[in-house]
Amino acid sequence: MLGAVYRELGFGKLLGARRKAAARNLFHTVMGRLANPQSKRATVAALEEEFGVHLNLQSVYRMMDSIDEKIVEKAKRMAGEAARGLLGCPVPLLFCDCTTLYFESFTEDDLKQNGYKDRKFNQPQVMLGLLATEEGLPVDYEVYPGNQFEGKTLETAVNNIRKTYDLKAVIFTADSALLSKENLALLDKLEVHYIIAARLKSLSGAWKRAVLDTKAYQSSESGAPYQRIREWDYSGGRRLIVTYSRKRAAKDRQDREKAVQKLRAKIAKSENPTSLISNCGYKRFLRIEGDSKVVLEDKKLAAAARWDGLHGVMTSAAELPASQAIEQYRKLWQIEDCFRVAKHDLRIRPIFHWTPARVRAHLLVCFLALVCLRCLAYRVRLRFEAMSPARIVRTLNSVQASILRDTATNRRYVLPSQISEDARKLYTTMALKPDSTPYEIPQS
Repeated sequence: MLGAVYRELGFGKLLGARRKAAARNLFHTVMGRLANPQSKRATVAALEEEFGVHLNLQSVYRMMDSIDEKIVEKAKRMAGEAARGLLGCPVPLLFCDCTTLYFESFTEDDLKQNGYKDRKFNQPQVMLGLLATEEGLPVDYEVYPGNQFEGKTLETAVNNIRKTYDLKAVIFTADSALLSKENLALLDKLEVHYIIAARLKSLSGAWKRAVLDTKAYQSSESGAPYQRIREWDYSGGRRLIVTYSRKRAAKDRQDREKAVQKLRAKIAKSENPTSLISNCGYKRFLRIEGDSKVVLEDKKLAAAARWDGLHGVMTSAAELPASQAIEQYRKLWQIEDCFRVAKHDLRIRPIFHWTPARVRAHLLVCFLALVCLRCLAYRVRLRFEAMSPARIVRTLNSVQASILRDTATNRRYVLPSQISEDARKLYTTMALKPDSTPYEIPQS
C-alpha cells in the first residue's frame, strides 16, 4: 500500500535508473521504517523474518553513504510537487518548526554538537527544521548542527522557501527564540508576511495593562473558538491580536492549580529549600546555606490568574482579518503532529549512526516515510474519514497471508487473510484490489 504511494511520488527514481540495487535497498529501508521502525540492522533482520525480503546490511550502509545533497534536494522537490498535486493548487501557506534529535553517542563532530533541548545537553544533537502545509503535508526540511541557535535557522529557511514557493504568508511556531527583535526585523527586511505567537507577559507595562483590560475587547463571531478579541497597531507595521477563551482560561487555571498543588506537597514534605531545586544539569551541585523558609506568594498567583484565557499573535499581514490570522495560527498543530509522527511513530530518534553522511541519509529515510504516510492519510481523509498514521500502519500490518506447503507434493499455496473495514478503505483510496482468493505459488 505505502509502496504504491512511494512509487507514485517518484521516490523510486531518486537514485537513478542505473542504481537498481541501491534503489531497492532505499525502498525497503523506508518500508521497514514504516512497518516497524528500528535500527538499520534490526530492520534488515525484520524484513527477512516478517516480509521475506532479503537485504544485505553492508549494501544498505553503502546505499546510505552514497546519498548526497543532490539526492536530498531532489526528494524535497518531489515532496513539494506531491503537495501541490494533492492540493490542486500552489501551496498558499507553510508552517515551520524546529526540533532537536539526539544520538546514542557522546562524540561531537561538525554536525553532531552538544545542544540545549530534551535535557540532553551533555549529548551530541542535530537540529531539524521541518516545513509542512496547513493540511500537514511535509514539503521540506533542513538539518543544522545541534548547537545552532534556533533563531539563526530562520533566514536559511525563509530563503529556501522563497526559492520554491510563492507564499502569501509564512507561519512560525510559538517559540521564544523566533520572536526576538532581530528575527522580526529580518522577516520584515525579507518582506515576508508572518503570524507568530506574541509573548504577552514580556510586553512593556503599558502594553500589559492594555492587554489585561478585557472589558475593551469585542465579542467574537458566532462559532469562533474564543469569546472576545482585540487588535492593536504595534510598532514596525505589525499588528498585535489577542483573544480570550473561556475554555483556555479553564485549562490555564487547571494547569496552574495542579502545579501549585504539587508545589505545596513538596513544601509540606520538606521545609528544606534544596528539595525544590531540580537535580538536572549543574543545579545538582547547588547548596543553600543558613536558615531559610519557602512560602508561596498569593499575590503573584493572583497576578498570574489575570492572564488565564489570553493568547496573542503578532502579524505583519496588514490586510489579513484578525479572525483569519488567529484561525491560521491555530493550524500550527499540523506541523506539531508531523513532529509527533516522526518522533514516535517513525522513531526518528535516537540516531544510531555516527558519520554525517549516514546521519543525513537516516533523516532522508525518515522524511520519505513521513511524506508517504501523510500523503496516504490526507487521501483517505478526503475519500472516507480521518485516520491517524498509527491507525494506518496498524491496519496495514494486519493484512497478512499464510503460506501453506503440501508435504506430499512440496507445492506451496497462499491463503490471504480477511481484511478489516479500515483496510478496505485504504485499498479503495489507492485503487488497489486486495488478494482474497487462495492461489498457488509457481515453482521456480
